Amino acid sequence: MTTTAAGAGPQSQISGSAPAGVDGFDADGPYRISGSVSVRPESFGALVYDFHTRRLSFLKTRMLVRVVETLADHPDVHGALAAAEVPAHQREQYLKALAGLARAGTIKPREDAP
Repeated sequence: MTTTAAGAGPQSQISGSAPAGVDGFDADGPYRISGSVSVRPESFGALVYDFHTRRLSFLKTRMLVRVVETLADHPDVHGALAAAEVPAHQREQYLKALAGLARAGTIKPREDAP
């Protein structure tokens, strides 16, 4: 079993507006949780399990859980970040966490926008 961690904690104090994407992750596009992934909320954030890869991941904050769970409700990642009330100075850190989740296959691009 592989364990990874994705999170965005308050320790980062990045100023300015968030970039459109990080590490090849297109935050201007629509995303959703992969169909093979289950999210189990926990006091620290959530456990994420992918039934295809058997990968267990941790979402380190409840705010990140809100972002991931509502990705499908928004036309782009920025909309999900805004709806979850992620502070502007933390958005780049959240984009990096989401880029990691995309690389792992936890979240996937959507073909259709709401």
